Amino acid sequence: MKPINIGGHSAYQNRVLTQLRKYYPNAVNSLSDSSWQILEKFRSLDLSEVDTLMQDRYSVFGPEPRLPSDMLRALLVSVEFKITSYTRFAADLKENPLHAIISGFTVGSAPGVGTFYDFHKRLWMSDHKNLSNALHPPKEKPLKPKGKEQKASPVEKVTVGDLFRRFEESPPSGMAPCARLWDIFHTFFLQASVDQNLISLKELAPAGDGTPVYTAAQERKTRTCDCWKNGIHDCKCDRICHQPDCGIGWDPHRNRFYFGYDLYMLTASDSEKDLPVFPFLGPASRHDSHGFLYNWFSMKQMLPEAVVKKLLLDSAHDAMPFYDYCRTHDITPFIDLNWKCGRPPVYKNDITIGRDGVPLCPKGFPMKQASVEPKKGRIKYRCPKITSKGGAPHCACDAPCSDAKYGRNVHLVLKDNPRLFNDPPRGSAEWKLEYNARTSAERCNKREKIDYKLEDGRYRSLLMWYCRLFSIMMCQHLDAWTLPKTSPLKDLFEQAA
Repeated sequence: MKPINIGGHSAYQNRVLTQLRKYYPNAVNSLSDSSWQILEKFRSLDLSEVDTLMQDRYSVFGPEPRLPSDMLRALLVSVEFKITSYTRFAADLKENPLHAIISGFTVGSAPGVGTFYDFHKRLWMSDHKNLSNALHPPKEKPLKPKGKEQKASPVEKVTVGDLFRRFEESPPSGMAPCARLWDIFHTFFLQASVDQNLISLKELAPAGDGTPVYTAAQERKTRTCDCWKNGIHDCKCDRICHQPDCGIGWDPHRNRFYFGYDLYMLTASDSEKDLPVFPFLGPASRHDSHGFLYNWFSMKQMLPEAVVKKLLLDSAHDAMPFYDYCRTHDITPFIDLNWKCGRPPVYKNDITIGRDGVPLCPKGFPMKQASVEPKKGRIKYRCPKITSKGGAPHCACDAPCSDAKYGRNVHLVLKDNPRLFNDPPRGSAEWKLEYNARTSAERCNKREKIDYKLEDGRYRSLLMWYCRLFSIMMCQHLDAWTLPKTSPLKDLFEQAA
């Protein structure tokens, strides 16, 4: 039958207070301050509308189900207490009354393991647990880079420019099964952070970064041929892959190959709490420049109200199509240079371009920015050796390259090379200040993987990984919300005592 939440959120709050008084009569002294903080955090989280949102995922017939709001709250509680196994969490709910109370269950009547897995299926808008077919040829492994802490070259046979054109015509559909998960995250967490002015969707400045997600020590697959018996050990016949959406990738930080996903996360770089905005799980072999495109065009579909003004990306995204796209859509790119992509050795006769995009005079000194002329689409640089000591300005260089009063001037025309010539220009204080916020993506990924133990989940399906990932993202937003300095729940408990 359909879930019916009689009493709404206030019924949950009363249930928590009643059971606390029954099972923890001396809770004021026996429970730690952190426990009270977690109690207050979930007590103030109103998830009653989730029961209405999930109505279509339940049948009219059958026994009365667990409330979706309680089940979702239980998932968040498991994330909060770093419990990654639902078998262990189901046992924990029966052994630890406090966790059952916070989740909204009656002590002694907590759900079993099967109920949790059934709820995950209701959150997943597809009949298949994975996106890819389990039967396909052996996965391609990227080449090991020559230097340490270097990213592997892409294994994709399509260019960034081709992907831009393809996705502008037909966006990727990989996030379609996550539509209900996204609705819950967007409605009850992301929008709540917007209402508290923690994120501004009208002037969003997303920072993007990919990170490895280990799912297994090695690839699990089953042969479908007899090549091994015939002495052919490197055949290209199809295998049955037990984690078909995963891949083999290179982890530059650990300097090793790994099997799993590449998590590409877009975060709000201007938020103080490094809050996540949109995730995308792809195969481990996928390059960050491609992972961004899958994430970006999926986000544009599912978050159309977001107005992006700035885009902060690392050197893995340093390709001309990114700059052309940003210029077309009125987005200011802050992308670090990757010198493997090349640079013009000489710009306008004898002026070269430095590693930070600043022109160098014939003597090799970085020139000083004089002005920005947006109407003309250019930036003016002047001689770095001009001084006014002794009255009139003059060039202090031993061999001046110009006899002009104010020395040599150079105009960088932005349309000549939007990759090298930016506004604000690279090397300027304004550019560095903006780009420094890109590390918010790295801090967000660290919080998900280390603090919330994302990789500790031993799941084989994309369904379970996305449910776990979205639960962690919900907790990240929940942690950022402002709580009262004193716990209203604790005050009520003391009054009753």
